[in-house]
Amino acid sequence: MLVVIGYILGFLGVALFFISGLGLLRMPDTLTRMQTATKASTLGSLLVILSVACLEPQWTLKLIVLAIFLLITNPISSSLLAKATYKRFYKNIHNTSGVDALKEMEK
Repeated sequence: MLVVIGYILGFLGVALFFISGLGLLRMPDTLTRMQTATKASTLGSLLVILSVACLEPQWTLKLIVLAIFLLITNPISSSLLAKATYKRFYKNIHNTSGVDALKEMEK
């Protein structure tokens, strides 16, 4: 039974990675792309880690440490990249919707 749960969690994790990739292609600007990629890939990674924990129970402690590290570093790195992007490109832009932001950046 634990093996079946592990495979289901692994499939859901890979599906979230796929959704994250689609979000990178479909979102109009940098900040929304970063938000989509960070949230979906963090949850996808956690589901894959849970999947491996179900399939290989002796690795659970190491996987918990890995999950905690992932939960700390992904949001912090995304936040810092978003802050740098905002300061660089969007500081003087009032409307950051796709086409308007691109027109402002070309000026």
